[in-house]
Amino acid sequence: MLDPGPDVDAHVRAVVVQAGDADTVRVVLTHHHADHAAAAPGVARALGADVWGPPGGAVDHVLRDGDSVPTDAGTLVAVDTPGHTREHLCFHWPVRRALFAGDLVLGHGDTTWVAEYPGCVADYLASLARLRGLDLEVIHPAHGPDLTDPAAALVRFEAHRHARIRQAREAMDTHPGASLDELLDVVYGDALSGDSVPAGMRRAARMSLEALVDHVRRTPDG
Repeated sequence: MLDPGPDVDAHVRAVVVQAGDADTVRVVLTHHHADHAAAAPGVARALGADVWGPPGGAVDHVLRDGDSVPTDAGTLVAVDTPGHTREHLCFHWPVRRALFAGDLVLGHGDTTWVAEYPGCVADYLASLARLRGLDLEVIHPAHGPDLTDPAAALVRFEAHRHARIRQAREAMDTHPGASLDELLDVVYGDALSGDSVPAGMRRAARMSLEALVDHVRRTPDG
């Protein structure tokens, strides 16, 4: 069972029912965000299962890069892919030429959340590059539909991040000494104050820009 989801009673009960006939259950986590992992303790208790996942959370078996998870449909291989979070794993399913991507990429659009820690942008780009080296026919993201052209999807997500890096670099070059909030207005302009912008967008955009600015400062020539 991969990323059982949020700790919502009705949801946990439904997940347990779905797995109730299994001889053995392993709860496997890509990362520890609540929408992926919070249900894991309750599901594991109900099913007598162990929790497998990356460091940093309540897991029974810590998984690291290259570790294997046996299943009745073929082995899953943990792939260390930081960026969305510092401790993030994708799971390669070689017999199906498939990848369970967690939140490294999404089924819609060309971006995901990359703003959680210093250095996350460089980690994210390195993780995308690593996935390009796998033999994949399909990517199963945690949110949204399957990505049936993995190579194109990875290029798309990479191109979007590089475009954001260029925007941040250009804003910093043309507005030396500007504060982060001032740079935010330069990069995003009036879009942040429009009526169609969801509540909380400015804070999220500010955190994302902060990560980009950090990346530019760490890689001044890159």
